[in-house]
Amino acid sequence: MGASEPITLSRACEVIEIPSGIRATLPAGAVVRIMQSLGSGYTVATDRGHMYRVDAKDTDALGLSNAATAQTPAVQEGSFSDQMVWDQLKTVYDPEIPVNIVDLGLVYSCVIAPLEVGGNRVHIKMSMTAPGCGMGNVLKADVDSKLSRLPGVKEVHVEVVFDPPWHPGLMSDAAKLQLGFDLDYGATPSSPPIYGERK
Repeated sequence: MGASEPITLSRACEVIEIPSGIRATLPAGAVVRIMQSLGSGYTVATDRGHMYRVDAKDTDALGLSNAATAQTPAVQEGSFSDQMVWDQLKTVYDPEIPVNIVDLGLVYSCVIAPLEVGGNRVHIKMSMTAPGCGMGNVLKADVDSKLSRLPGVKEVHVEVVFDPPWHPGLMSDAAKLQLGFDLDYGATPSSPPIYGERK
Protein backbone atom coordinates (compact mmCIF):
# COMPACT_ATOMS: atom_id res chain seq x y z
CA MET A 1 0.00 0.00 0.00
CA GLY A 2 1.32 3.44 -0.84
CA ALA A 3 0.98 6.36 1.53
CA SER A 4 -2.47 7.91 1.81
CA GLU A 5 -3.27 11.55 1.36
CA PRO A 6 -2.45 13.65 4.44
CA ILE A 7 -4.90 13.16 7.32
CA THR A 8 -5.33 15.66 10.15
CA LEU A 9 -6.12 13.98 13.47
CA SER A 10 -9.52 15.08 14.74
CA ARG A 11 -8.53 14.43 18.35
CA ALA A 12 -5.52 13.43 20.43
CA CYS A 13 -4.70 9.81 19.76
CA GLU A 14 -2.71 7.24 21.73
CA VAL A 15 -0.14 5.55 19.48
CA ILE A 16 2.79 3.15 19.69
CA GLU A 17 6.08 4.36 18.23
CA ILE A 18 7.64 2.01 15.64
CA PRO A 19 10.06 0.29 16.13
CA SER A 20 10.71 1.29 19.77
CA GLY A 21 7.30 0.14 21.05
CA ILE A 22 7.04 3.24 23.26
CA ARG A 23 3.52 4.51 23.90
CA ALA A 24 2.92 8.14 23.03
CA THR A 25 0.11 10.54 22.15
CA LEU A 26 -0.22 12.46 18.91
CA PRO A 27 -2.08 15.75 19.46
CA ALA A 28 -5.26 16.81 17.71
CA GLY A 29 -4.30 18.57 14.48
CA ALA A 30 -1.21 16.41 13.85
CA VAL A 31 -0.88 15.48 10.17
CA VAL A 32 -0.16 11.84 9.27
CA ARG A 33 -0.29 9.56 6.26
CA ILE A 34 -1.50 5.95 6.47
CA MET A 35 1.33 3.67 5.35
CA GLN A 36 -0.26 0.29 6.12
CA SER A 37 -3.72 -0.88 7.17
CA LEU A 38 -3.39 -4.56 7.95
CA GLY A 39 -4.08 -6.56 11.08
CA SER A 40 -5.27 -4.78 14.22
CA GLY A 41 -4.47 -1.21 13.35
CA TYR A 42 -2.89 1.32 11.07
CA THR A 43 0.75 2.27 10.58
CA VAL A 44 1.00 6.02 10.08
CA ALA A 45 3.92 8.34 9.37
CA THR A 46 4.28 11.99 10.33
CA ASP A 47 5.77 14.66 8.09
CA ARG A 48 9.01 14.24 10.09
CA GLY A 49 9.22 10.58 9.13
CA HIS A 50 8.28 9.11 12.52
CA MET A 51 6.16 5.97 12.31
CA TYR A 52 3.40 5.00 14.73
CA ARG A 53 0.78 2.31 15.10
CA VAL A 54 -2.79 3.47 15.66
CA ASP A 55 -4.98 0.75 17.16
CA ALA A 56 -8.29 -0.05 15.48
CA LYS A 57 -10.21 1.42 18.47
CA ASP A 58 -8.82 4.87 17.59
CA THR A 59 -9.58 4.94 13.87
CA ASP A 60 -12.15 7.69 14.40
CA ALA A 61 -9.21 10.04 15.10
CA LEU A 62 -8.10 9.33 11.53
CA GLY A 63 -11.54 10.22 10.24
CA LEU A 64 -12.41 6.58 9.58
CA SER A 65 -15.51 4.86 10.89
CA ASN A 66 -15.22 1.74 13.02
CA ALA A 67 -16.75 -0.16 10.10
CA ALA A 68 -13.67 0.80 8.09
CA THR A 69 -11.16 -0.37 10.68
CA ALA A 70 -8.10 -2.36 9.67
CA GLN A 71 -8.75 -5.60 7.90
CA THR A 72 -9.44 -7.84 10.89
CA PRO A 73 -11.51 -10.86 9.93
CA ALA A 74 -14.19 -12.06 12.29
CA VAL A 75 -13.35 -15.03 14.48
CA GLN A 76 -14.58 -18.21 12.87
CA GLU A 77 -17.58 -20.01 14.29
CA GLY A 78 -17.78 -23.76 14.65
CA SER A 79 -15.74 -26.45 16.32
CA PHE A 80 -12.14 -25.78 17.21
CA SER A 81 -9.41 -26.84 14.77
CA ASP A 82 -5.68 -26.34 14.35
CA GLN A 83 -6.44 -24.48 11.11
CA MET A 84 -8.43 -21.89 13.08
CA VAL A 85 -5.31 -21.10 15.11
CA TRP A 86 -3.14 -20.70 12.00
CA ASP A 87 -5.82 -18.60 10.29
CA GLN A 88 -5.88 -16.22 13.28
CA LEU A 89 -2.07 -16.03 13.38
CA LYS A 90 -2.18 -14.93 9.75
CA THR A 91 -4.23 -11.86 10.78
CA VAL A 92 -1.32 -10.48 12.85
CA TYR A 93 0.97 -8.22 10.79
CA ASP A 94 4.36 -6.70 11.33
CA PRO A 95 3.65 -2.94 11.54
CA GLU A 96 6.57 -2.08 9.21
CA ILE A 97 6.27 -4.91 6.68
CA PRO A 98 2.95 -5.66 4.92
CA VAL A 99 3.23 -9.41 5.58
CA ASN A 100 1.63 -11.49 8.33
CA ILE A 101 3.80 -13.07 11.03
CA VAL A 102 3.30 -16.62 9.71
CA ASP A 103 4.47 -15.82 6.17
CA LEU A 104 7.31 -13.71 7.60
CA GLY A 105 8.52 -16.85 9.39
CA LEU A 106 8.22 -15.30 12.84
CA VAL A 107 6.14 -18.18 14.24
CA TYR A 108 8.63 -20.90 15.17
CA SER A 109 6.15 -23.32 16.70
CA CYS A 110 2.49 -23.70 17.59
CA VAL A 111 1.70 -26.46 20.08
CA ILE A 112 -1.95 -27.15 20.85
CA ALA A 113 -2.69 -29.37 23.85
CA PRO A 114 -6.07 -30.40 25.28
CA LEU A 115 -6.68 -29.45 28.92
CA GLU A 116 -8.02 -31.93 31.47
CA VAL A 117 -10.83 -29.52 32.34
CA GLY A 118 -11.83 -29.16 28.68
CA GLY A 119 -10.75 -26.78 25.98
CA ASN A 120 -7.24 -26.28 24.66
CA ARG A 121 -4.00 -24.57 25.57
CA VAL A 122 -2.09 -22.93 22.70
CA HIS A 123 1.64 -22.32 23.15
CA ILE A 124 3.27 -20.12 20.52
CA LYS A 125 7.00 -19.56 20.13
CA MET A 126 7.71 -16.61 17.90
CA SER A 127 10.55 -14.27 17.08
CA MET A 128 11.05 -10.74 15.81
CA THR A 129 12.92 -9.67 12.69
CA ALA A 130 15.53 -8.04 14.97
CA PRO A 131 16.38 -8.74 18.63
CA GLY A 132 16.15 -5.04 19.58
CA CYS A 133 12.67 -4.58 18.11
CA GLY A 134 10.46 -2.85 20.66
CA MET A 135 7.29 -4.12 18.97
CA GLY A 136 7.73 -7.61 20.47
CA ASN A 137 5.26 -7.03 23.31
CA VAL A 138 2.77 -5.41 20.92
CA LEU A 139 2.80 -8.37 18.51
CA LYS A 140 2.76 -10.80 21.46
CA ALA A 141 -0.37 -9.07 22.82
CA ASP A 142 -2.00 -9.19 19.35
CA VAL A 143 -1.40 -12.95 19.12
CA ASP A 144 -2.69 -13.54 22.66
CA SER A 145 -5.81 -11.44 22.07
CA LYS A 146 -6.72 -13.08 18.77
CA LEU A 147 -6.13 -16.66 19.89
CA SER A 148 -7.97 -16.14 23.20
CA ARG A 149 -11.15 -15.33 21.25
CA LEU A 150 -11.20 -18.66 19.43
CA PRO A 151 -13.87 -21.18 20.48
CA GLY A 152 -12.30 -23.99 22.48
CA VAL A 153 -9.19 -22.03 23.53
CA LYS A 154 -8.94 -21.67 27.31
CA GLU A 155 -5.24 -20.75 27.70
CA VAL A 156 -2.74 -18.98 25.46
CA HIS A 157 0.97 -18.69 26.14
CA VAL A 158 3.06 -16.62 23.72
CA GLU A 159 6.83 -16.75 24.08
CA VAL A 160 9.17 -14.42 22.16
CA VAL A 161 12.49 -16.15 21.46
CA PHE A 162 15.62 -15.12 19.58
CA ASP A 163 17.35 -18.48 19.25
CA PRO A 164 17.70 -19.27 16.47
CA PRO A 165 17.75 -15.72 15.14
CA TRP A 166 15.24 -14.85 12.44
CA HIS A 167 16.54 -14.46 8.88
CA PRO A 168 14.86 -13.81 5.49
CA GLY A 169 15.17 -17.48 4.52
CA LEU A 170 12.34 -18.21 6.98
CA MET A 171 9.82 -16.26 4.92
CA SER A 172 7.30 -18.12 2.81
CA ASP A 173 7.75 -17.99 -0.96
CA ALA A 174 4.66 -15.77 -1.16
CA ALA A 175 6.19 -13.28 1.29
CA LYS A 176 9.50 -13.26 -0.60
CA LEU A 177 7.70 -12.56 -3.86
CA GLN A 178 5.56 -9.84 -2.26
CA LEU A 179 8.66 -8.13 -0.87
CA GLY A 180 10.66 -8.54 -4.08
CA PHE A 181 13.15 -11.13 -2.79
CA ASP A 182 14.60 -13.93 -4.90
CA LEU A 183 12.97 -17.21 -3.83
CA ASP A 184 16.39 -18.62 -2.83
CA TYR A 185 17.29 -15.51 -0.81
CA GLY A 186 18.39 -16.30 2.72
CA ALA A 187 17.68 -20.01 2.50
CA THR A 188 19.67 -22.06 4.97
CA PRO A 189 19.55 -25.71 5.89
CA SER A 190 19.28 -24.82 9.60
CA SER A 191 15.95 -23.00 9.38
CA PRO A 192 13.60 -23.84 12.26
CA PRO A 193 10.43 -25.66 11.26
CA ILE A 194 7.27 -23.69 10.73
CA TYR A 195 4.48 -26.08 11.57
CA GLY A 196 1.86 -26.88 14.14
CA GLU A 197 1.96 -29.75 16.56
CA ARG A 198 -0.85 -31.24 18.57
CA LYS A 199 -0.08 -33.14 21.75
